[in-house]
Amino acid sequence: MYKIELHDNWEKYYVRLPPDIQKRVWKKVQQIKQGLPGRHLNLGVDYFVEEVGQYRICYKSFEDTQVRRFYFVGNHKDYEKWLGIRK
Repeated sequence: MYKIELHDNWEKYYVRLPPDIQKRVWKKVQQIKQGLPGRHLNLGVDYFVEEVGQYRICYKSFEDTQVRRFYFVGNHKDYEKWLGIRK
């Protein structure tokens, strides 16, 4: 099992979500805490991404310290903006 850490900007993204989506996202975070990491982002970026419906969760896994740090959650359009591939 991994320890969960939330990046300083995580809350900024999380509070924008509707309450029902927040619950689903948090449930997925708990699953990520337990299991293997998801798929890597394209473009050689060192993040993993998981999907909750139309929403994306981005995080890094630090195997040496058994930590998963969460950076971003949002819809696909915001996800592309966060990655810098959409204005």
